[in-house]
Amino acid sequence: MAVGFLGRMAGVAGLLLVSSCPAGLSVAAGVGDKPVWTVEIIDTVDLKAVYATIRSKDLVDARVRTPGTIASLSVAEGKHVEAGEVIAVVVDEKIALKLNALDAQIAALASAEQKARTDLERAQSLRKQNILPQATVDQLSSVFDTATNGLKSAKAERSVLETQIKEGEVKAPANGRVLRVPVTVGSVMLAGESIATLAANDYVVRLELPERLARFIKTGDPIAIGARGLGASDAVAGTGHITLVHPELQDGRVIADAEASGLGDYYVGERALVWISAGQRKAIVVPKSFIVKRGGYDFVALARPQGLPLDVVVQLGRTIETVGKPPEVEVLAGLQAGDQLVQQ
Repeated sequence: MAVGFLGRMAGVAGLLLVSSCPAGLSVAAGVGDKPVWTVEIIDTVDLKAVYATIRSKDLVDARVRTPGTIASLSVAEGKHVEAGEVIAVVVDEKIALKLNALDAQIAALASAEQKARTDLERAQSLRKQNILPQATVDQLSSVFDTATNGLKSAKAERSVLETQIKEGEVKAPANGRVLRVPVTVGSVMLAGESIATLAANDYVVRLELPERLARFIKTGDPIAIGARGLGASDAVAGTGHITLVHPELQDGRVIADAEASGLGDYYVGERALVWISAGQRKAIVVPKSFIVKRGGYDFVALARPQGLPLDVVVQLGRTIETVGKPPEVEVLAGLQAGDQLVQQ
């Protein structure tokens, strides 16, 4: 597990090395021309690596409003869609037949309405000449009104069918990524059935932590997400913070949700390496420039009151990289507080 990742993660996410006495960790006067470092035990954030699952905040279905057969389907699993985008068209063949019948009926009613209008205008002209009685004019006026209302009714019914055709367009209910498309072109659908399931809105990081870490986790704690592939590397995919700690343990684990940046390329359900804070502990940290590797071992030069510095083998932990400071390394064994290190 690359130690450089831990330090970079700490610098990005805020899980930084914390010193109880920063002034004591300064370079002192040198031995000859070489600087000397005074070793001190400081407080450091204990970082734990856990695995989390990328989940969606909301899962929504794009549903059919009218029954019919899928005539076109423009989405596939994994595709990103925008709210209101037409992702499928459902067609009911009976609607097309009804439209044809209504078009013929409208044409016939339009002809009848035109004939009634002509007869009424002729009768009104003859009435002015006292050739026809008023009763005939009233009768023709009633026929014209009936034809006009019949034509309006047929056109309104056609508008209803046109609206049903538009309702056959299945639109994405929200921005998101398509998770499942359980249908194909030609599938018969009923009203209310799902065309596709979307992972809407932003992603959330679901943490499942051992019960022993429950007392350390709280809302607002920073996290950092490692590079994809379930392995530690120098890359940091995103940073964020814990937004919710569930009050109930599940199978001996505490569940927490976190929001983080840099998750746009993750799949829903994909696992990710996450670093979290698990309290503080004491540690010895020295500048990386004081460490020398020889023969596969790590050495530091320990200053002595008399004589040349003594080479001491040390066991190293993670590398700490903080903005504005030289790289530092945690020393697990080989040194104690008060030792004087000489830079080699």
